[in-house]
Amino acid sequence: MELLAHNFSSDFARSAHLARGAGDDGDSEALVAFRDPQQMSLLVRATAFVFADPRSRQLHELIERIAPSEATVLITGETGTGKELIARHVHGLSGRAEQTFVAINCGAFSETLVESELFGYEKGAFTGAQQGKPGWFETASGGTLFLDEIGDLPLAMQVKLLRVLQEREVVRLGARRAIPIDVRLIAATNVDLAEAVRAGRFREDLYYRLQVIGLPLRPLRERPGDIMPLTRHFIAIYAQRLHLGEVELGPDAQQALLAYPWPGNIRELENVIHRALLVCRSGVVRAEDLSLSGWHRAPAPAPVAVPVLDTWAGGADIAYAAHGAAGQDDLLAAERFARAWQALLDSGEAVEFEAMQQELVRAAWERNERNQVRTAKHLNLSRNILRTFLKKAGAID
Repeated sequence: MELLAHNFSSDFARSAHLARGAGDDGDSEALVAFRDPQQMSLLVRATAFVFADPRSRQLHELIERIAPSEATVLITGETGTGKELIARHVHGLSGRAEQTFVAINCGAFSETLVESELFGYEKGAFTGAQQGKPGWFETASGGTLFLDEIGDLPLAMQVKLLRVLQEREVVRLGARRAIPIDVRLIAATNVDLAEAVRAGRFREDLYYRLQVIGLPLRPLRERPGDIMPLTRHFIAIYAQRLHLGEVELGPDAQQALLAYPWPGNIRELENVIHRALLVCRSGVVRAEDLSLSGWHRAPAPAPVAVPVLDTWAGGADIAYAAHGAAGQDDLLAAERFARAWQALLDSGEAVEFEAMQQELVRAAWERNERNQVRTAKHLNLSRNILRTFLKKAGAID
């Protein structure tokens, strides 16, 4: 399998390069990577993506089939799996390859700014608006707009985004005239949007509008065939940057890399290789240079907070107990969860939904030592939505 340079836009070609390497079986593998990862570090969480593992090859075949179309694409995957790289790859293989590719992180804007950023505003639309400004939809007209962390969009903005996708036009803040746009939209998220729809945090109609084509990116631990090609790529990049000459990977290091579960995915692998090249001796990377804690043993199941009935005197308290997260344990946890809430409803106590929601968020926050990233992952929320709940609960300013 080979990626050809003429399949990519000039913008993409300037910011990315294509590399081929030999796998262990001698087959060639396709790799897409930014030319200067340091310059792109603020835009992406993974700076390379390789299509060597059979599952990744299937993904690449799907991308080649859908890229020439104008269909909206929803890319899903954990942080660090390379969602923006895949979005740029889709753009580079499309008919819009020579046009603009605009990447926007929806979680980077406050609720008050996101509308003006996406759709633009007219002079005098708000205090300080001295002149009109086009939004990102207008800026990307003719090309591709990539909306990362789409799950962070407030519900009110989801309604407006849905209208833009349906009508193919935007109305600037403070304007009455609609502006036609010609944009292909690619969205991405690390949140389970189907679950967010069930929880009322994401509009169902927008979800189906985005999910015309779904590209699920598997975590690195589920495509082990990509680990060593990516490792070779990062070794070459950092060996050149650090002026180290040729660097070899010891057998024990290879074993460690393949055994490690990579919770941080490609981005974590890059950081591990960078550090290893800084500390290795004699041009050989060994297992101890990788600093992969516990790589030699299977990772323990992550504890999951499940509520168990504690006391109902004077109110409802929920005590959290650690429970395994795999197989039958999931079913058992779900049953205990259901029994706990049923007991609350049967107790006759008044239940205020918003108060219970805030109490759950606060309890999870405390259990995760007030770490917002871990708490958001624990509750399957985006960090912005978690912060909204914590502010309502008075936990943070």
